[in-house]
Amino acid sequence: MKTILIMRHGEAGPMQANDAARTLTPRGMTQSAAMGQWLNEHFPPQAVLASPYVRAQQTAQGVLQHNSVSFEQTCHDIVPSGNAAVAVDYLETLISMHDTLDTWLVVAHMPIVSYLVDQLVPGEMPIFPTAAVAVIQYNPDTLKSELLQLATPPN
Repeated sequence: MKTILIMRHGEAGPMQANDAARTLTPRGMTQSAAMGQWLNEHFPPQAVLASPYVRAQQTAQGVLQHNSVSFEQTCHDIVPSGNAAVAVDYLETLISMHDTLDTWLVVAHMPIVSYLVDQLVPGEMPIFPTAAVAVIQYNPDTLKSELLQLATPPN
């Protein structure tokens, strides 16, 4: 069994013309660090895939302050308008190629984080508060998954 952690980025600044350049607010940085601590205590990630957008990269770095990973990659398939089916196929391929890594963190955006969960656990499509993490148990042999919880940062 593997654990897949689907995380929405922390709170970001207001919308702007270049959405990819939006940065985390101070609260978003605090949320990312808090969830990094929580993940370290409960589900320490061994691998991280992060959207190329600045706020997702900042969130991943906030998490990595508290966790050491063996595999880290920027993934252009997990942007807000990305195709969740393609992203999950890519994730499943990476999991099969790196079978010694048991806990995978994906840092992305609404709405794709909800769609990723639905691709892995059909019928489950949670709405993610900022910096929330969906914890999914994944069986690479059967390609079946179960949503265990949606963890949120402290207020």
